[in-house]
Amino acid sequence: MNEATRAYARIATVALIAVGAAWVLAPFLAALLFAAIVCLSTWPLFNWIETRLKGRTTLAAALMTLLLAAAVLLPMSYLAATVADGVAQLLNLLRAWFAAGDWSPPSWLASIPLAGEPLDAYWRKLAASQEELTRLGQQLFEPTRKLLLATVGLIGQGLLELTLVVFVAFFFYRDGRALAERLGHLAAKIGGELGGRMLVLARTTVMGVMVGIVGTAAAQALVALLGFLVAGVPAALLLAGATFFLSMVPVGPPLIWGGATWWLYNQGETGWAIFMAIWGVAVISSVDNFVKPILISRSASLPILLIALGVFGGVLAFGFVGIFLGPVILALALTLVEGWSAPAERKP
Repeated sequence: MNEATRAYARIATVALIAVGAAWVLAPFLAALLFAAIVCLSTWPLFNWIETRLKGRTTLAAALMTLLLAAAVLLPMSYLAATVADGVAQLLNLLRAWFAAGDWSPPSWLASIPLAGEPLDAYWRKLAASQEELTRLGQQLFEPTRKLLLATVGLIGQGLLELTLVVFVAFFFYRDGRALAERLGHLAAKIGGELGGRMLVLARTTVMGVMVGIVGTAAAQALVALLGFLVAGVPAALLLAGATFFLSMVPVGPPLIWGGATWWLYNQGETGWAIFMAIWGVAVISSVDNFVKPILISRSASLPILLIALGVFGGVLAFGFVGIFLGPVILALALTLVEGWSAPAERKP
């Protein structure tokens, strides 16, 4: 076997190993990346705990893992159980409503200024065909049931992924310094000085995105708490906490304020139910659209357009973890473009 053949064999072997490793880790890639992001964002706290424990890294990593479990898994487990119970009750209510076939408009519809009376008249006109509407309601029940059950399944899947994230985080905390050192050497070998700059940029971008997510969650929880208190919804503080945790899920906050709206309507508080629905759409769910890009752009020192495209495009491409990956990828691409397009310095 000549030298060229040996070189090709080595390349093929390395490629096969890389493909095999990627194939095995593919189902866990999102959890691994998210665990790395969480550890990177909470590393200052880990350092503080490790110092207080006199350098016992394993014990500090175990304590940090317990803190993460208490801060994330326990509230999410409670929310998952609550949402599952609420969906079961809602399905029972919908089943009874569809079976009853009572399609008369609610009494408050006609009282809406300007549009109330035309809507009430149009609703009564549609309700005149009782059999057809009953058949339509029964047909709509099954898709509605599947959608609600899919929502519960999504929350349960997210809880399982978070459990895996917390488990992986222990090893990242324990071996984080060695991993960071090897990553730095790898970046230097591949890209030299530019590789080191890109590694620092990736870190600052991830930190900026985390600041944006946590800040946006806090803002949504605050305005949600205000709305719950004004509307007189019970357990307003608990619901605000649920809004904080579910704000990381695109359809998370509507599950909370939508449930509060439904509860107010069932209690006969029609006016407050309308207020809660408007407040949820116009304020709670709208905070995410402008607060997150602003916070991320200020923390990561990147153009706000780049951040917005990275966040939304990343979610579409990679799911939840794309919130972090999207801005990082675009930031690294921007660094490459700036480095390659910069005019060469003239020698004297």
